[in-house]
Amino acid sequence: MKAKRQALILELIAKEALDTQEQLVDRLKHMGIEVTQATVSRDVKELRLIKVAVGDGRYRYAPPPDAFDKPEDIKRARRIFQEAVLSIDSSLNLVVIKTLTGTAQGVAAVIDGMGISGVLATVAGDDSILVVVKPEEAVGTVIQELEALRS
Repeated sequence: MKAKRQALILELIAKEALDTQEQLVDRLKHMGIEVTQATVSRDVKELRLIKVAVGDGRYRYAPPPDAFDKPEDIKRARRIFQEAVLSIDSSLNLVVIKTLTGTAQGVAAVIDGMGISGVLATVAGDDSILVVVKPEEAVGTVIQELEALRS
């Protein structure tokens, strides 16, 4: 149900200039999806939706510029991270991700596919990944995006 709801949210924001969670709730209910504002709030966070200006001081929800093209991509990335990633840590401009044995290259491919701003490269071994980030100040943002996939 969650994947379907999130796919519908992405469809709705592609078709309409929606700028509040209440509008999303109303549209989903009109489509027969019973949902609360709190659930939509979590969906907005998980989908990493942003608000972009549309003129006249108005805004609308939009996917982040580095988002995957399809909701299935997001679902697959979350599943891989939740099942394979054991820890995420950093030192200066380097992020080290520990994974289950044999899964590091798959996780690195997901990171590469995300197009996270500031990630210069990923280097994967068997059970660990080195993510090189530039500038160093972007490490916190990169870690937040990666941790979001684990939750």
